[in-house]
Amino acid sequence: MDFFRLSTAALGLLLVAVLAGSVVAGVLVGRALRDRPGTRHETAGVIQGTLLGLVGLLLVFGMSMAVGRYESRRALVVQEANDIGTAYLRAELLAEPESSGSKQLLAEYTDAAIVLATVVPDTESYRTAVANIEAVQAELWTLAVDAVSADPIGTGPRLYTETLNETFDTHTSRIASLGNRVPTPVMMLLVVGSAIAVGALAFYLTLLGKGLATSLITAVVVLIILFVSFDLDRPRRGFIEVPDAVLVQLRDSFDQP
Repeated sequence: MDFFRLSTAALGLLLVAVLAGSVVAGVLVGRALRDRPGTRHETAGVIQGTLLGLVGLLLVFGMSMAVGRYESRRALVVQEANDIGTAYLRAELLAEPESSGSKQLLAEYTDAAIVLATVVPDTESYRTAVANIEAVQAELWTLAVDAVSADPIGTGPRLYTETLNETFDTHTSRIASLGNRVPTPVMMLLVVGSAIAVGALAFYLTLLGKGLATSLITAVVVLIILFVSFDLDRPRRGFIEVPDAVLVQLRDSFDQP
């Protein structure tokens, strides 16, 4: 199952169904075995304690992976804005008409980068946004070549070309980061392991004659952790999105006198 392609509502319902089902199963099995002679409560307690500890480690691992990828995407957006801004300033060093043409194209490039930040990866809109950026890159590079050809030994064109290369490299890294998600087998392991651990807890508490409150509270906490871990790894699909404010501010600065 590709969790990334699920809508936020579908993902939430899936997690609720899995964890709620595990609690119900644990309670039913616990009631069936509670009054049977020979049932070893101590063994069940050790097993559920071990499972909860293991799942706790898995949840921390999964959360750290998701947070790391999210922070990487945020950093690359900032880096791209910095590179575009530097290229825009260094375009002043070019002769005309390359200077004005490059600045106009960099403004269009920033517009395309903002659009890229607002579309869902692996969709038609996403592929169109990437194609638009690559088209502007080709035009920018053509003007840069013209500027270097017109002034082969000048410092300005070479500085601009170097920054333009860095801008293109950052864009490539940004595209790669959008596709670099926590592997599906890891997320499946988190969901299945959490369901088993929550079910084991419900089973053990039912053996002890306890109510559902503790099991439900635990299930809700695990549900929240799982949902946040998934949401961090779903750019533009969930509630936690990579901000594009730095690109918007940069674009606005281009229109200032």
